[in-house]
Amino acid sequence: MKIRLLSFCILSLFPLACAVAADAVQAGNETGDEVSILVQDLKSGKISAGQVLEKYDARIRAHNPALQAVLLMNPQARALAQVADQQKEQRGSLAGIPILLKDNIAAKGMVTTAGSLALADNLAQADAPLVARLRHAGAIIAGKANLSEWANLRSTQSTSGWSSTGGQTRNPYALDRSPCGSSSGSGAAVAARLVPAAIGTETDGSIVCPASVNGLVGLKPTIGLVSRTGIVPLSHSQDTAGPMTLTVRDAAMLLNAIAGSDSQDKATRDADRRRSKDYTAGLKSGALKGMRLGIVRKMVDGYDVETKALFESSLAVLIAQGATVVDQIDLPYLEELDKDELTVLLYEFKADLNAYLAKTPASVKTRTMEEVIAFNKLHADTVMPYFGQELMEQAQAKGDLTDAAYRQASARIKLRAGKQGIDAVLKKYRLDALIAPTTGTAWPIDYKAGDVVAGSSSTPAAIAGYPHLTVPMGLVRGLPVGLSLFAGAWSEAKLLNMGYAFEQARPALPAPRLPSAAVAAASQ
Repeated sequence: MKIRLLSFCILSLFPLACAVAADAVQAGNETGDEVSILVQDLKSGKISAGQVLEKYDARIRAHNPALQAVLLMNPQARALAQVADQQKEQRGSLAGIPILLKDNIAAKGMVTTAGSLALADNLAQADAPLVARLRHAGAIIAGKANLSEWANLRSTQSTSGWSSTGGQTRNPYALDRSPCGSSSGSGAAVAARLVPAAIGTETDGSIVCPASVNGLVGLKPTIGLVSRTGIVPLSHSQDTAGPMTLTVRDAAMLLNAIAGSDSQDKATRDADRRRSKDYTAGLKSGALKGMRLGIVRKMVDGYDVETKALFESSLAVLIAQGATVVDQIDLPYLEELDKDELTVLLYEFKADLNAYLAKTPASVKTRTMEEVIAFNKLHADTVMPYFGQELMEQAQAKGDLTDAAYRQASARIKLRAGKQGIDAVLKKYRLDALIAPTTGTAWPIDYKAGDVVAGSSSTPAAIAGYPHLTVPMGLVRGLPVGLSLFAGAWSEAKLLNMGYAFEQARPALPAPRLPSAAVAAASQ
């Protein structure tokens, strides 16, 4: 079988000749409200949608060969920009804004690969509902972002940001460092100012980790606030899409567009009732005043001295802005959650992927997880040059969702992460949110060692299905580190408000300095 991708612009294959001449180029302005400023400029006529698209297209051509963050460009993007410029009286909240989608999200007329060559012919027949919402708001789907293949649930030894369709995405702050996964391309592209904003997806850490190590704001919403229809699944109990942006305000603007109920996704039945009318409404510099924040010390102690010092200085910022910080919060069951979570994910990955593949176009020949595994073995030199697929094989060996092992593990972790975990601690200490470093600095890309992650605060909120916001704290040895805030279900507005106040009180994160593609290629 010949492995191929459909005839779209595959940016990971762009020649190095498109690189800029300079040895290093500043990625853009220091962190600012890129989306909201562009919206204002577009509305005032200061710039056209076509000009905005050309600006980012030029940056992609210049820097993507080094970063391999953008996988596909939308061949219809220029026509859509022209339409946006012709319909100035009908502008939506994101009119003319180019948005990048992680390549496990369907956009009509584009392939959706989840990073796997097994889905190279998976041409989307319709937009995912969240994409339709973005289009309704006037956003222009600029293209697809590279990701960790199968959203990082293929191998225990996987390297974040690598896929057989797009190669290795690199961190724009240091090209030898990981962009984290699985929304690696989304994170690296926004950090490098290749696009003003992107949509990622998370099962456990796949929005907040790449946002943190790439110096971004990332929001994993409550499960059921954003539709999952049209997204290649891992886990129906934990999957969700969310915004990845330079600032909190920009994230709130994207959430306004994508949040809402979808009749095809029963988890979203309460979304229209529970969502905020406008997530930007409470973004004020004084929003931390009177808030009570609890430090989960077990999620802090494992980091290096510099990361802990940055976290302590961030606590001082929170306190100076009027928050009360409660230390030594014990979030129970942290050690017990991991094993049960893996059990649940393996069962759901098999069931959910099989259901998804059964509905893909006839051009997709891998119709089950078992056939994907066989495809990978047949094309191992291309698909598995660095790591295997033992997690997929473990998932394939599981039974169905009626198995007692699955049902018991699922019930246990939901209870322990939610009602007995986050909810109980928030109530006991009268807290508005829990806080910790999101993760450590980006680690070196090493295909033998795989990912070497210093720590993570993503799991409790991921399992409970609760929202989790990461906001940049600053740099450690020149690499970004994020502050996590997470709380109970449907608390996105409060988290965004607190994150905004923190963001306004700290120094802006410097943009990465990007080497030219030619220089980057010579160093790899």
